[in-house]
Amino acid sequence: MTTTPDTASSRAEATIEELEQEGDAAADFLEGLLDIADIDGDLALDVRNGRAYVSIEQDDADRSGGLSSLSDPTTVQALQELTRIAVQNSTGRFSRLILDIGGSRDTRQRELDALVDRAVARLDEGASQASLPAMSSYERKLIHDLVAERGLVSESYGEGADRHTVIRRA
Repeated sequence: MTTTPDTASSRAEATIEELEQEGDAAADFLEGLLDIADIDGDLALDVRNGRAYVSIEQDDADRSGGLSSLSDPTTVQALQELTRIAVQNSTGRFSRLILDIGGSRDTRQRELDALVDRAVARLDEGASQASLPAMSSYERKLIHDLVAERGLVSESYGEGADRHTVIRRA
């Protein structure tokens, strides 16, 4: 089978320049969205771990604004998917960018940490394994990292929206 240069480059890791381009395209899309919704927010762009990260924040004085209504995890996930589609339409490449709204990622990280703590408690009480609810691939990756830090093992099972993580002792 012959591979065209476009196919080969789409499978390779994105370059820093390509990730910065994704961030710029995401910022353009999100600025337009915030303008339409009449919501104030400051965008910050970063490149970490082979992904473009886009954060939307508000000044402490503006916390009563509409940005907090967008920081619900389900809303952030939906907006992240829309932003990824907008970036793909702009760049022609699949995007794995991460969107954070009003510190939603830090909040979700704390929730996942507590979820893993509860699962470990079930294992300490004698359970042979602890299954967690279905979640996104990004969240499952965070779970795998948290579990490994605690000296346990985890695996993902299921397909699509039903994919979930199971934790066991090593």
